[in-house]
Amino acid sequence: MSFKAKRCGVQFSPPSIVLIYEHNETKHVRKRIIPVRNFSKYSDYRMAAERLKNHPRHRHYLEGVSQSQLEKLHIILRDHMQGFSLEHSLASFRLDPDEDLNKLDDDELARKKGQMDELFEKNRKRKDDPDFVYDLEMDFTKTAQENCSWDDESDDGF
Repeated sequence: MSFKAKRCGVQFSPPSIVLIYEHNETKHVRKRIIPVRNFSKYSDYRMAAERLKNHPRHRHYLEGVSQSQLEKLHIILRDHMQGFSLEHSLASFRLDPDEDLNKLDDDELARKKGQMDELFEKNRKRKDDPDFVYDLEMDFTKTAQENCSWDDESDDGF
């Protein structure tokens, strides 16, 4: 039997992964609710996602779902158990260029770095790409610098 995952989501009560999939032979679209057992607000989301993906009962249905997608769904479930809103959980997956990464804990920092790596690989130009240009030179316009008061008061000898 082969299945094609169409959509994936979470259900908070009871904690479950909701999978909408299509059976490749019959072309029927079905919904499968996969309960997330033995998962608390202190659980490791990576281990839980891996355990769910390798579970004999759900393995065939989750072949088309990436490990990172299952990890994100488990993070949303864990955040809900910790009392955070869905908006807060989803905002943690977005990259904010003004965010101070020094203030994040190790787990969140690793997640943000993983997102940056994915974005880099997606935007990366390779030699095989049709719009690849070797030795691309660009001119960046310089903005006028403002004079600071301390520049006027400094010694001429320095």
